[in-house]
Amino acid sequence: MTILIGAEEVLTRSIPVVAGALGVGGVAVAAVPARVAARPALWRRWRTWAAGAALFLGALCLGVIGAMVLAVVLGLIATGEYARLARLGRGERAVLGTAAVLLPPMAFLAYGVPAPRAFDLRFLAVLLVAGVLPAVLSGDSARGGERAARTVLGLVWIPVALSGLVVLHGTAVAVGVAVAFGEVCAWCGGRFLSRLGGGLARPLSAHAPDRTWAAVLAAGIGVASGLEVAGCFTVTLWAAVLGGCVVGGPLVSLLRREAGVEDTRTWLPGVGGLLDRTGSLLVALSLAMVVIL
Repeated sequence: MTILIGAEEVLTRSIPVVAGALGVGGVAVAAVPARVAARPALWRRWRTWAAGAALFLGALCLGVIGAMVLAVVLGLIATGEYARLARLGRGERAVLGTAAVLLPPMAFLAYGVPAPRAFDLRFLAVLLVAGVLPAVLSGDSARGGERAARTVLGLVWIPVALSGLVVLHGTAVAVGVAVAFGEVCAWCGGRFLSRLGGGLARPLSAHAPDRTWAAVLAAGIGVASGLEVAGCFTVTLWAAVLGGCVVGGPLVSLLRREAGVEDTRTWLPGVGGLLDRTGSLLVALSLAMVVIL
């Protein structure tokens, strides 16, 4: 079991490093010659990363209430994108949206209470029933089972995971920073190491050909660096966050391919939708709660 860390301490350690990393990244993108076709896309991606980091860390600087509001806002946007990808009806969308609004405040009310009392098997049973109810009541014999399963997945993957922003205290900050470091290292280092060929260039999943074993190796280094910067490194938390980086991206890619779309949405410049950017964070938060609470 990992000890929960105070948010103030983690933020004090993390914010200067994140700001410095963004500054270095901005200089690196600015150094890319204008003739390089990818330069505009890199700028858009960098601006999205910078804005996302400011919003994430800024909200968590406000304490548990800021974390709760952040979880609600992210949950509403992410469940909307997920419902579109999963082709869910209005009933399922209502269940997902309601859970996105209610679960973070429930976590807030349980703040400081031992986690098993706040998120126990009774709570999961209620989520299960709520997830399958719209499909059962609709009498859909063609897609009812699929709709029910996808709704339950959406409930666990998004609102439950985002509740971790509240109940994990400062460790949630460390998880967010570590995921960001891991994702950047996976993208940059993975491309470089994949050129070495061999097993490192082999894709981890057919749904995400860019997520090679080289990317996993680079992500592991990035996650370790992020956790160390935040002062929260443990082997179990490192494994949990790395698991989020490894599973989250391919999961989003699987849903996109199944839906026949390139991105979950197009409103985030250089990235796509919120799920495209936070898929790994959601899985990492879930696994972090497993090893910490």
